[in-house]
Amino acid sequence: MGAPTLQEFQSQVSELLLRHRSLLDVVTKYSQSNASVNRAVSKSITECGCIELTARNQGFSEEMPLDQANRQSKSHMEGALCEPCREVIRSEMGKNLFYMSAMCNLLDISLEDVVAKEADKCSTLGWFNLT
Repeated sequence: MGAPTLQEFQSQVSELLLRHRSLLDVVTKYSQSNASVNRAVSKSITECGCIELTARNQGFSEEMPLDQANRQSKSHMEGALCEPCREVIRSEMGKNLFYMSAMCNLLDISLEDVVAKEADKCSTLGWFNLT
């Protein structure tokens, strides 16, 4: 059995969403779950040490061609997540996705449409999408 589609997942969330029907409750739970993802990533650095950060200026300039900027850009991360950290982060991301889906349900927005429109925007704007 493969992973459910986004629509199937969104429907499943709708069926499970008993306690958090208030938009304010869902928005705050979504924010809290996002903080939990960030905390789990931070703990993989500070407590486990399976990944390290070495952050420096990326060294971009206005005149630099985009392909050169892409080649020299760095993630600032060294190492790789160990399996326990990977599982914790995956779990926290799942909760975050759950509350995003719940918010979509309450606002009558298709999660599949959100992903499709963002993918279209990325395809159309390319490198200029995030500038």
